[in-house]
Amino acid sequence: MANDPATEILDATYRALCEHGYANITLQDIAAEADASKSSIHYHYDSKDQLFVAFLDDLYERFTDRVDSPEGDTPNEQLEELLQVLLTTDAEPPLREFRTAMLELKAQAPYNSTLQERLTDFDEFLIEQLREILAAGMDDGEFADDIEPARDAEFLATTITGAQTRHVTINQSSDQLYDTMTRYIERHLLADEQPEVGR
Repeated sequence: MANDPATEILDATYRALCEHGYANITLQDIAAEADASKSSIHYHYDSKDQLFVAFLDDLYERFTDRVDSPEGDTPNEQLEELLQVLLTTDAEPPLREFRTAMLELKAQAPYNSTLQERLTDFDEFLIEQLREILAAGMDDGEFADDIEPARDAEFLATTITGAQTRHVTINQSSDQLYDTMTRYIERHLLADEQPEVGR
C-alpha cells in the first residue's frame, strides 16, 4: 500500500541513506524525509537497528524481483542481462550514493549478526541465480560441459561485488568490467560450438 506509514518510512530511509550514508544517518534525517516525527518512526520501529533490518528485508524483496528470471532467450543472454542490471553505472543519479551507504552497512556486518544474516541472503540469492543460469546453459550445450556452475557462480558473484565496491571507493565505472566479463564468458564458459536457437 503506497500510503502505508511503515512503507513510507522505508522509502524515506532509502532517500536519507543515499544522502547521508549509514555512518551519519539519524532517525531525524529519516523523519524529515518522511515528513513525519521521530515518535512516529518509533511507533513502527523500536530502534535504528530494527528499522534497518526492516529496510534490508524490503530491499531484499526489491533485489530479488529485479534479478529474478532475467530476460533472454538463452542462458547466455540471461547472464548478459543480469550482468547489465548489476554492473550498470549510468542508472539513476543516487546509485553511487546508495552503493556507498550499502558498503557502510556491510562494514558493520562483522559486528552485527542480524545485519550479516540479511546481507548473506543477498549474496546467496545472487550466487544461486548465477548457478541456475550456468547449469541450464551447460544442459543446453550453450556453456562448456566441463564448467562447474557452483564454483563459477561464486567467482562471478565475487567479481560483481568487487566491481560495485570499486565504483564506490574510486568512482570506477563498471562498464569496462562488463566488457571484460563478457569476454571471459565467451572464452571460458561458452561451448566451442553453439547449438542453434530453437533446436
